[in-house]
Amino acid sequence: MQNQEIIKIIENLKGRRGYEEKKATKLGFTSLYAYFEDKILQEKKALEKQKKELEEMKSNNSTSSKKKEKKSCGCC
Repeated sequence: MQNQEIIKIIENLKGRRGYEEKKATKLGFTSLYAYFEDKILQEKKALEKQKKELEEMKSNNSTSSKKKEKKSCGCC
């Protein structure tokens, strides 16, 4: 079953279609559809990775701020 989102992207390429086809064949994809399918998958993975990093940073910041509050002297 084909993804309608990918089909719409391919239909809206117009003048860039040739460029994208050359790029897809250069990267080893058998079709333009497979190229965009992989491209969308990679974007989703990057977004998930970015969300995880943000969550880790938030958890690290909350634990480090708790440590800072425990200091008794005002010099550090």
